[in-house]
Amino acid sequence: MTRVDLETPHGPAAADVDAVTAPRFLLVLTHGAGGGVDSADLLAVRDEAVALGGTVARLLQPYRVAGRKMPGANTGTQDAAFVAAVRGLTERYGADVPLVTGGRSNGARVACRTAGELGVRAVVALAFPLHPPGRPERSRAEELRASGVDTLVVNGDRDPFGVPDAADATRLVVLPGEGHALSKNPGAVASVVGDWLGGLLKITRTG
Repeated sequence: MTRVDLETPHGPAAADVDAVTAPRFLLVLTHGAGGGVDSADLLAVRDEAVALGGTVARLLQPYRVAGRKMPGANTGTQDAAFVAAVRGLTERYGADVPLVTGGRSNGARVACRTAGELGVRAVVALAFPLHPPGRPERSRAEELRASGVDTLVVNGDRDPFGVPDAADATRLVVLPGEGHALSKNPGAVASVVGDWLGGLLKITRTG
């Protein structure tokens, strides 16, 4: 694993990169609003994607690098920083391979909102927060629909942030007994992502 510093219009970002020789794709994953890149689900998906032959970058966004707990209300600022960081990673690790972005919770929202600008092949949305807890009228389904690319959503059936409708994603997988953290069985999360990515990109697990 290599730590890579990345410049963005809103301060430095950082990525933990697990690079493979002759990658079949580049997967950039980012964290939830107050979290980091070492959550159980992100690590499990990292391992699965590397086994598929992908280079994986777990991106720590600028506000977290700066020590702030939350990204703030301006989604445009967060999106612009994410786009710049992903482009920097693409230049280093994936200029000639399919780009897949994703993340958990707020990171999944960012990936969906920026998919078109980045020209990604697909989005992996873990624990997509459909609405604030107890506020179903404040749906974020439009962000999910607006990705414009193949999008996998993996949520738990006990997630207080809600579960998206199957019609709003290419594939929706709801894991029984899981909450928002998707931490009870990270291997199941990774298996879903690996099977979907492998089929989408027409590749098989290498190890």
